[in-house]
Amino acid sequence: MSLFSWFKRQQPAEGKSPTEPVCLGAQFQEQMGWLRNSLKQCSDVHFHHLTANGARLGVVYLQGMIDQSLFDETILKPILADGFASSKAEFFYKLLDLKQVSTMSSTVHTDMNKAVQSVLDGNVLIVIEDESRMLSFPLTRFEKRAVSEPANENVIRGPRDSFVEDISTNLTLIRRRIKTPSLKMEQLLVGKFTQTKVVISYIEGVCKQKLVDEVKQRLSHIQMDGILGSSYLEECIEDHRFSPFPQTEKTERPDVAAAALLQGRVVIFVDGTPIPIIMPVNFYMFLQSAEDYYQRYFSASWIRWIRMAFLLTSLLFPSVYIAVTTFHPEMIPTSLLISVAAARDNVPFPAFVEAFMMEIAFEGLREAGIRTPKAIGQAISILGALVIGQAAVQAGIVSAPMVIIVSLTGIANFIIPHYDLAFTIRFLRFPVMFLAASFGIFGLMVGMLLIYIHMVSLRSFGMPYLAPTAPLRVQNLKDVFIRAPWWTLNQSTSHRNAGEDDED
Repeated sequence: MSLFSWFKRQQPAEGKSPTEPVCLGAQFQEQMGWLRNSLKQCSDVHFHHLTANGARLGVVYLQGMIDQSLFDETILKPILADGFASSKAEFFYKLLDLKQVSTMSSTVHTDMNKAVQSVLDGNVLIVIEDESRMLSFPLTRFEKRAVSEPANENVIRGPRDSFVEDISTNLTLIRRRIKTPSLKMEQLLVGKFTQTKVVISYIEGVCKQKLVDEVKQRLSHIQMDGILGSSYLEECIEDHRFSPFPQTEKTERPDVAAAALLQGRVVIFVDGTPIPIIMPVNFYMFLQSAEDYYQRYFSASWIRWIRMAFLLTSLLFPSVYIAVTTFHPEMIPTSLLISVAAARDNVPFPAFVEAFMMEIAFEGLREAGIRTPKAIGQAISILGALVIGQAAVQAGIVSAPMVIIVSLTGIANFIIPHYDLAFTIRFLRFPVMFLAASFGIFGLMVGMLLIYIHMVSLRSFGMPYLAPTAPLRVQNLKDVFIRAPWWTLNQSTSHRNAGEDDED
């Protein structure tokens, strides 16, 4: 099976049924033999046989996944104590009502497949002689990263906690902020081998039920061997898989996820990853930062205008320079034209080739700075930006104006708060440069028109990508180009009004 077919979302096969339950009755030897056979060659799974008050017990657990001391104190000691049970038949009910285990709730299993899955989830499974029912106790304990400050979303005035890889901790961070029974958390298991916990969270009555049903339907169609991160799900449930524009939002901040839930959106948490995904989204969400809502409204509105201006700068600045210097030099003031011509006098390449080489070099330096260790990453950036750039200008390979333009373009791209949109702009910059080099300003306008037509055609879970500007919803523009004061915003209805666009 190829890599592409592994990632492909497939429709469920007709007539395919889930794994049939396996019930072996009260045969102790058969039960333990079945468990050993299912978990054979798993050296980290431990099997223990105990005898207490004439009854044989089988204990199965995963080493490193349980709290051994808690198991010894709350399970083993009471079982092995004299007088724990007067007969074999009483053992099950004594275990089920174990008073010493005040912080746990046991689960009863009769299906062997569910019993095995319970062991793999980190529970302790107890098999009792002459009893068809098995008990599992949640004694899970493993190393996990502590809640810390977000690494990729800088915080100035907002909360400084972030999600971690443990899904239970992440859900708790949301529950601390939204204290209502209307906050629903529905769990699914996705992945044939990984059986990854996926939780769909939404606020009932605020989020449209049609959206929740659509999310569940798309997740139910995913057939993959393993889910190791939220990005696996993202690629499988997008409306337009071949579009470069992001159609879901990712965040590592609990306050951002909580705000999305209050707006009527769905947040999907995946066990093992600290980055849940938010849906549906529109284009303008990627130009907004969580810091906008912790600053005064006029400051946040001004910063949004700055971001929009530099978004256009990041996309169009090299293309405009190429089009003007190649096809429309009359648009440049005479004194500036003389300076640009003098700087490009010894450059052997046309403006497009010069800009293309510089952009590729800048992309390489950016990637090198990300992948190299932090101790030398900054040194590489300085070396590439200063030494190599200055040497290229002195050698006559590139012109000084081009170095300035590429540098300003790179800085403008860093201003975009969301990495996914920033990468999309970096990607689209190259075809727009090619059109500008081929047809001048006309080609540049054609490129922008094609991008706009594509964005208008996009939908994120039924929501138009350019909502609320296309189609226009004037009442929903309070949090798009500006951030209106809080007393004019209605959090619980803002998204439901925007969601009406999907019915147009």
